[in-house]
Amino acid sequence: MGRACTALLALTTAAVCGCTVQATDQDGKPQGPVRIEVPQRSTPPADDAPAPGGPSRTPPATRAAPAVLWSRGDTGRDVRELQARLRQVAWLFDGPTGTYDDLTERAVEGFQGKRGLPRTGKTDTVTWQRLLNMTREPGTWDLYLMGGQPADAPDPRCLTGRVLCISKTSRTLRWMIDGRTVTTVPVRFGSQYTPTREGVFSVYWKSRHHVSTLYDSPMPYAMFFSGGQAVHYSSDFAARGYAGASHGCVNVRDESAIADLFAQVRNGDKVVVHW
Repeated sequence: MGRACTALLALTTAAVCGCTVQATDQDGKPQGPVRIEVPQRSTPPADDAPAPGGPSRTPPATRAAPAVLWSRGDTGRDVRELQARLRQVAWLFDGPTGTYDDLTERAVEGFQGKRGLPRTGKTDTVTWQRLLNMTREPGTWDLYLMGGQPADAPDPRCLTGRVLCISKTSRTLRWMIDGRTVTTVPVRFGSQYTPTREGVFSVYWKSRHHVSTLYDSPMPYAMFFSGGQAVHYSSDFAARGYAGASHGCVNVRDESAIADLFAQVRNGDKVVVHW
């Protein structure tokens, strides 16, 4: 019994230390050496210690920058809407042009800075959503406040001869010869109190430096077609766009375009004002 206890104690000590011991049989005779391996106790790495094969912590993912929708040089209807909405919050004062120019870029940058957004001058998804939340859906004449709208199809009465074909629907004037459109310009009409008459007329008088005796206002490049109503250049239309109205005349805001038109149109040429 004593020998067995001694052997057991030796084995226990070896198990703890992981060393080689000399085992004996029941009669106390020595047997071959026995090697007992004890696994090392592993200590979990500290939170800030690197784990085997790589860092212990995964760095936080970098937040992706919001996607850019429009930036300087872009064009189109969406840019017009951006510009119309910037006008509503008084960050842009010029009418929508459909071109993302330097004025638009500065307006976007100012809008971003006021609201703590990165001042990039580019309209990204975050900037656009913030602007949408602050504004209303712009109407057609908000988008085309200063002109640039497409013309609708010409009235059938415009398809023969020399015609000033004027559409109240698209607010455009087509100068047409034998059904072919020579030029198209945006135009403005009278208000509900001084409406522009509709129908078929003809140019009966041209006056290059005309001044209205009724309203004491200049009417350069005037081409009269119905009483005191004429197609003429309007500096007010050039400055304010469709935010204003005429006293019944057909206003043109592009002075060089109406100067060319004035040179081509003759007395007797047809005028069609239609919806």
